[in-house]
Amino acid sequence: MKLNPEYKDLAWQGLWKNNPGLVQLLGLCPLLAVTSTVTNALGLGLATLFVLVCSNATVSLIRHWVPKEIRIPIFVLIIAAFVTCVQLLMNAFTYDLYKSLGIFLPLIVTNCAIIGRAEAYASKNPLKQASFDGLMMGIGFMLVLLTLGVVREVLGQGTIFDGANLLLGEWATVLRIEVFQFDSQFLLAVLPPGAFIAMGFLIALKNYIDTKVAERQPNVEQQSIERVRVNFDAQ
Repeated sequence: MKLNPEYKDLAWQGLWKNNPGLVQLLGLCPLLAVTSTVTNALGLGLATLFVLVCSNATVSLIRHWVPKEIRIPIFVLIIAAFVTCVQLLMNAFTYDLYKSLGIFLPLIVTNCAIIGRAEAYASKNPLKQASFDGLMMGIGFMLVLLTLGVVREVLGQGTIFDGANLLLGEWATVLRIEVFQFDSQFLLAVLPPGAFIAMGFLIALKNYIDTKVAERQPNVEQQSIERVRVNFDAQ
């Protein structure tokens, strides 16, 4: 089954071209603060993904009845309602992770990536497209969180998925991988400055890949032009 070109573009925008973390640089406060471990990153990423999809869908459904003058307060109210649902669920089922994320869980309400998508896309498009946009933007944001979490946890503690039981239950202790042993933690990776440095490298890597891809495009176009010319001369 072929994916609609519109959905392909939404996926490309959310996952790479217009990634909220790497390109728009939105939601950097929680992104840099909680990614000291993969577990924290995954927990916040899933929470943000849930809020993005639900808020986009709700905003799309009510877009025709919301006066333009008060649309932002209403959008914030909708987002706050879903964030409260996430807080209550995490408080009930993953209390230790809830405590670990701390203030950064309720701060999802002020995440510009969520408010921005509600205003820029969900308020102007049908339910399916708005929900898919929220899904792709949420996955893109979560992938950045997870990448930072992996890099910082490996460099800072020498492990991957330490504390997975906080999110997935006691059985998840078997998911912990010890990459190498440290006599003491590498504090630069664990502390916020390490997150800034790692984020800078990720953005640089993305820009490098985009540049290399862009450099190849003219060559492909030039080859196509030359082939057309050869075919035309042959005729």
